[in-house]
Amino acid sequence: MGGPSAALAGAPDRKGGPMAAPPPDAGTATEVPGARDLAALKAEVKAEVLSEVRGELDALRALVSRFPPDAVAVRDKRTIVVFSGDYDKLMAAFIIATGAASMGTEVSMYFTFWGLNALRRPSAKVRGKSLVERAFGWMMPAGPKRQGISKMNMMGLGGPMIRQVMKAKNVEPLEGLMALAQEMGVRMIACQMSMDILGIRGEELVDGLQFGGVATYLGDDADAQANLFI
Repeated sequence: MGGPSAALAGAPDRKGGPMAAPPPDAGTATEVPGARDLAALKAEVKAEVLSEVRGELDALRALVSRFPPDAVAVRDKRTIVVFSGDYDKLMAAFIIATGAASMGTEVSMYFTFWGLNALRRPSAKVRGKSLVERAFGWMMPAGPKRQGISKMNMMGLGGPMIRQVMKAKNVEPLEGLMALAQEMGVRMIACQMSMDILGIRGEELVDGLQFGGVATYLGDDADAQANLFI
């Protein structure tokens, strides 16, 4: 026997015609033609894309593995050429150097010409110099405390004045920054050619220095992210 719906479907309505069959249950989903084919196509395309991506990643890993680790890694490195002997510019050089070193950056400072005077020991006495070399030694200030400033030096008064102001403001002096730089592992390299020209000997300079020429500087600069000339 048919159910009530079937019986009602054949029963006449008030106008004498047969009653229409009730609509299908709203909760019953109707399948869209081709839906299964579309889902299968999407899955196939996804699998192909994933396979290509995995292949490219494998090829990239194989390429990277051919290089040694130090060739792939990017080194965080800075080089600073210290040419000036002015107190304020030397301060800037060492502030940058110690700040970079505190952030884990490898720093090399290359001292040439007048920048070497900050590394000289005032009390150093060296025999065997020529007259010209001795004259250079007399005319050039030795040590960080004797360097003048680039502006408003006022016949040598500017240096002591600015150092007095720095002391009142609790600013670390140049000699303190130099010691701090060495403690933090900053490489300080004295230019051998400039030392020969100016008659400066290694025993006149502070301890903990390295000595080199332009090749030493260029070797450091080759893999540095930035170079400063001060």
